[in-house]
Amino acid sequence: MRKTWIWLSATAVVTAAACLVAFNQYVRLDTTSPATARSRSAAHASFGSVDCREAKCVALTFDAGPSEHSARLLDILKEEKVPATFFLLGKRHIDTYPDLVRRMADEGHELANHTWDHKRLTDMGADEIREEIERPNKEIAALVGRRPTLMRPPQGRTNNTVHEICRELGMSEVLWSVTAKDYSTDDSALIQKRVLEQTERDGIILLHDLYDGTVPAVPGIIEGLKKRGYSFVTVPQLLAPGQAEPGKVYR
Repeated sequence: MRKTWIWLSATAVVTAAACLVAFNQYVRLDTTSPATARSRSAAHASFGSVDCREAKCVALTFDAGPSEHSARLLDILKEEKVPATFFLLGKRHIDTYPDLVRRMADEGHELANHTWDHKRLTDMGADEIREEIERPNKEIAALVGRRPTLMRPPQGRTNNTVHEICRELGMSEVLWSVTAKDYSTDDSALIQKRVLEQTERDGIILLHDLYDGTVPAVPGIIEGLKKRGYSFVTVPQLLAPGQAEPGKVYR
């Protein structure tokens, strides 16, 4: 049964990702870059171990987990001493793998929100949007003792209603600047190649730890980017000393 649910979740994310290409052709979002967040914010967030004003930083982000592959991914990240940002999906993920959610937090990764059921927020009313975002927040807080402050809308679809609800909930939206399109292939070498070809300083890299080809690609991605002088940070560290502002969108 678990395999069946994972397959259904993966199918939903693939369908959503395929729609994103067409969506991006006609929607232009007002987004803030990490460099702009660092230079303009009056807030003073912790740098962690890396100051991205000086270092060449990138952020690994993983959507739609936890999954059956997440334990292996966490082993890799721990071995490589690489922090990541996990945009966690609620239904059949957070509620299926609560121990992995706790482990992510315990090992220093940033836990963020990818909604409860991966529905298009732009097709929903305000109350439904609020429920889709708040439910995973409550589940994550119950597991690790703190609420997420970052949210990634499914397919990257967002609008002014989503922005306003995020502002009310104290949340910021985070998109991405690098995608391996790992929803379209299980070829780990190709996933690695796509990431390495696209990544530049301040890159926010989108991957999905629920697909078979993604986690095996991660060691090569980390090795390749380290050789190019990149430091790996979470999304909040990428923005420091600025902080993500509720209701704003970052990419």
